[in-house]
Amino acid sequence: MDQDTVTELLRRLGSARAESLAGLMGVVQADLRAIAHRERLIGGAGPTLSTTALVNEAWIRLREGKLPAEIDRRLFFGIAARAMRQVLVDYARERRAAKRGGGRAHDSLSAAEQLASADAPSDEMLALDDALGALERTNARAAEVVQLRYFGGLGDAEIGEVLGVDESTVRRDWLKARGWLYQRLQGDPT
Repeated sequence: MDQDTVTELLRRLGSARAESLAGLMGVVQADLRAIAHRERLIGGAGPTLSTTALVNEAWIRLREGKLPAEIDRRLFFGIAARAMRQVLVDYARERRAAKRGGGRAHDSLSAAEQLASADAPSDEMLALDDALGALERTNARAAEVVQLRYFGGLGDAEIGEVLGVDESTVRRDWLKARGWLYQRLQGDPT
């Protein structure tokens, strides 16, 4: 993918949004699919939410949302990764509600146990989302580093460019965030 083409299409979003978005999708679709595939593995989406479905759902959210006026390729993919994460979180919440039966009784205990074990990755995704939300309230930049690195697949140098900080700051934020998230996910709410 030509990085300059993506950046130019992103700059045109303000004036000719519909045509620019259509052109942008054609250029970035392979990259979005790679991010979506990684997101599905991380989020435990299972076979019912395909990579294509995740890309399409995230694209709808991107199309309907407001992108910053000054946006480049790296920032766009960070925003796309966040949109995909939110699709997966919403999907996990729907699966959790379905697991609880949505008001229906399970046919048997084994059917309920199968649903519970199938939703373990969804529960983990919801726990991670809750922890990231708490981290964001505590240390917004560290949460953004996690978002861009873990979900967006960006390296330290790229994250530094997006956030306007040095690579060493990104590495420190990553280490702090990892430790904080580990404690939080192990049940320590501090």
